[in-house]
This record gives sequence, C-alpha cells and structure tokens, in this order.
Amino acid sequence: MATTEIIIPKLGESVIEATITRWLKKEGETINEDEGLVEIATDKVDSEIPSPVSGILMKKLFAEGDIVSVGQAFAIIESEKSTGDSASSAKETPSSTPVVVQQPAPSSEIKSGSAQVAEPEESPKGTRFYSPLVKSIARQENIPIKVLDSIAGSGKNDRLTKEDLLNFIQSRPTPGAVSSVSGQVLSFSAEDQIIEMTRIRQLTAQHMVRSVQTSPHVTSFLEADMTNVVKWRERNKDDYQKKYNQKLTYTPVFICSIARAVKDFPMINVSVEGTKIILHSNINIGMAVALPDFNLIVPVVKNAGQKSFHEIVGDVNDLADRARKSKLLPDDVTGGTISLTNLGSFGTLYGTPIILPPQAAIVAAGLIKKRPVVIEDPGGDMIAIRSIMVISVTYDHRVIDGALGGQFLSRLQHYLENFDHP
Repeated sequence: MATTEIIIPKLGESVIEATITRWLKKEGETINEDEGLVEIATDKVDSEIPSPVSGILMKKLFAEGDIVSVGQAFAIIESEKSTGDSASSAKETPSSTPVVVQQPAPSSEIKSGSAQVAEPEESPKGTRFYSPLVKSIARQENIPIKVLDSIAGSGKNDRLTKEDLLNFIQSRPTPGAVSSVSGQVLSFSAEDQIIEMTRIRQLTAQHMVRSVQTSPHVTSFLEADMTNVVKWRERNKDDYQKKYNQKLTYTPVFICSIARAVKDFPMINVSVEGTKIILHSNINIGMAVALPDFNLIVPVVKNAGQKSFHEIVGDVNDLADRARKSKLLPDDVTGGTISLTNLGSFGTLYGTPIILPPQAAIVAAGLIKKRPVVIEDPGGDMIAIRSIMVISVTYDHRVIDGALGGQFLSRLQHYLENFDHP
C-alpha cells in the first residue's frame, strides 16, 4: 500500500488559494479514481476536485471553511499504487480538471478537525490579527471588521478564535431589530423569510460593490436599426441549425460587432492597475449568462477578434450551455477584457450595467422592438416600421472619456446596422 497526498490543482489565471466548502467523503471511506473528493470555492467560481487515485481517505488535512493554497496538500489517500507512484507524482500531475458547481454558501456551522491554519493576518485597523479561517467565516456571515474588533477573544493576546466567532454568531438575535452594516436598525418580524446568499451571489455582491467604489461610471446610449439582422436571422436560423447543429441567436452578432469596434478603438479594451493602463492585445469578451437560480455568471469568449462568426456562434452556445449545467471550468470565466449583457432577452429596453473589474467597459443590448421611425432619403423623408434596439456602453471615466466612449458606441452601431452576414 502507498499513501498519496492530494493537492489543490491550478484553478485558473490569478487564483492562488481556495476555501474548502464541503467534504464529499469521510475519513476511512473508499473513493474511486475521478470520484468527487471535496468542493472548494475561489473568488472566481466554485469547483469540485476529484480524486486522482482510488483508495481510502486516510486523513483530511483541512476542515470545511479552511483556506488552502494552490499546490498545497489537503488530503491523504491510501492506495494500492506502487511506491514509485506515491505522493510526489500526485503533487506534480493531478489527474483531473476541477468541475465547476453552483454550490450554496456553507453554513456558519463549520466542522472542526485537524485543520492547518495559516499564520494570522493583520486587520485593516492594524490593532488585531485574524486567521484566514476567522476572516472566511466573517465574510460568509457578512460581519464587518469593525464588528470583529468588538468581539472578545479567548486566544493568546486576546486573539479571536473560530469558537469565539461561532459563539457570537449563534448568540445574535433572530426576529426583531438588528444593526445593519451601515449602523442603522433593520427591523423584521417572525413571518419574514431570511434567505442565505449563495456563494455565487456573495461573490457577485462583492464584485459589484468594489466596482462602483473604484470606477466612476458613465453610460452612453444610441439606437441601432436591427431590421436587416432580424430579417436575416429569421430567414436562416432553421437552416443554420440543420447545417451546423447550432442555435443562431443575436448574441454572436453582438460579440462579433463589439470585437470589430474594439479593433477600431483599442483603448476601450483596457484595465487599470494603480496609475498604469493595461492595453490588452487579445479581445476577450465576457457574456453575462442568467442561471436557473437567477444568479449570474460571465463566461468569456476568448480571442473574439481572431475568430470567424461561426466559431463565435459555437463558443457562445457551448459556454451558455455549460454555464446553465454548472460545468464551466475556472479558465472559462477569467481573462475578460470587455463584457456584454443582453438585457433584451428579458424584455428590458435599455440599462446601465456595472463594469466588471478589472475591465473598463461593458456593453448592454436592449430589447429589439418594432417602432415607427423617420427614414431619411434624398428623395424625401418617410416613416417606416423598423426593428430598433437601444445599445449602451458603460465605461470607467478614469481612463475612458466621453469622446472615446461615444465614438466606440457609434462604430458599434455601424457594425450592427451593416452586419456582414456570413
């Protein structure tokens, strides 16, 4: 028999650690190769890590709620592999890629165990230290630092332990009046329903707050005459389905047009890091996908500027399908340089979406709606029924001025109205 240390595999660009949210096996249980071992969460997505070997789970090195670094061992499995195939090789080549799952946020009832807790980190006030586990629980329970600072600690030098924090959480009042993060009193009755945010909703909330606190948002609007695109799609969607086995939606048209407009105005395709502007060479367009539980995830069409329309159609359908089935990989939701949200798919005329940091711009496509409009013609103006869509671009005013935002939007309008049908 040999022992194999199971490590946290690489989880995508810029991801350096993960939180263990749920163990799928108990110590002493048998596990098969590629069977789910543990569920983890990062600041990008939630994932399930399968076991690279068959055997018995001998030891959990971390408890639920603990934070583990990428490349660090988190479990030991006893297997029938030969000595030459033991722990070192498992560390180098994890056998499977994590599969993303949409998992509700873990309960505040964190299981105890032989957790290896990292060295405490200093609080923003500089007066107290908190371990990663304590900070993780506090984030899940929406407990701000100023509240943590007020909780008496039983550890050395008044250190706040996991037990101290869990006791505080359990002793909080339920129905009645409680203090909100803003310090105001929030009243509710016993009949009101309290719904715990899912993990993905918590992450979305954090990203949105960070975006509006960091980026001064400006939104510009234009109307695009989509009549020709609508007629082309109606004529070709059935044949396209038969020929390519792909659904023909408006989203690939939007993405293809955005990529063309970005090529003309590349300073839209930037990120900000301190006083530096990062001009991205690749055009990676994130597309917002609504999930069955009404949460949102933004998979990314990579290198959209280098792909044909047919390739973009395939990417859009594949990413949307896997997003709704919780089968996206961590790399599918990273690396975006500009984003698109299709508000029209829910009947919304137009909107002002929030930028997804560290990106600097997001395009919104509204509902395509028939309206009477004035058609200008040298022989005389006329009124006609046309399919009109409001498009908008919201941009970070630190690095994108109104002139650039307006020119980009005008060029996008041009590419939509004169879409080069394949």
